[in-house]
Amino acid sequence: MDTTQRTEQQRSADRRRRELLEAADRVVLRDGPQASMNAIAAEAGITKPILYRHFGDKSGLYAALATRHTDALLNSLRAALDAPAERRERVEATLDTYLAAIEARPQVYRFLMHPADGSTGADQGFDVGKHSAPLLRRMGEELAQVIEDRLDLGPNSQQLARVWGHGIVGMMHAAGDWWLGERPCSRAELVKSLADLLWGRLAAAGDRIGGPGF
Repeated sequence: MDTTQRTEQQRSADRRRRELLEAADRVVLRDGPQASMNAIAAEAGITKPILYRHFGDKSGLYAALATRHTDALLNSLRAALDAPAERRERVEATLDTYLAAIEARPQVYRFLMHPADGSTGADQGFDVGKHSAPLLRRMGEELAQVIEDRLDLGPNSQQLARVWGHGIVGMMHAAGDWWLGERPCSRAELVKSLADLLWGRLAAAGDRIGGPGF
């Protein structure tokens, strides 16, 4: 097999994988944590063994969907952090971007962050919690890098940036999860309250010399 054939086959496989993930997205938007491999295979117009061939099992499909949605969310968060605005406005925009994302697609959020109740058959026992922790850790590391690149936090800057990165992500996740379930206030009110909580040391920290600024 020559290089051209291999390249074309890879493109075809990548295209087919995207199509299957889009079918999975449609089912997740409809069914949330109850989305099953049977339903996804039916939505894609294929048999479940073919779906297994592409993803292995529901854990493999979950990982692929998680990467897809986490990449999109991180891109949106970076855009909010890079917007031409005052620091407080960018902090609020970043918090609002996260909350807007989970509000817009609550079923996707629940699929990624909460185990299904009452799943049956081959899907029974799928532990979403075991897989969601790496997503939060990845977001924490990404935010830590942004903080380290932009703020002068003095001695032990790298360690403090990681503490802040993971702490902020944990706060957003916990507060957002509670808010999405109970809706005790508007999104704008929650954003302002969380920004107030963060603002003291963030307001005082200077920009890192030669960095992109924060």
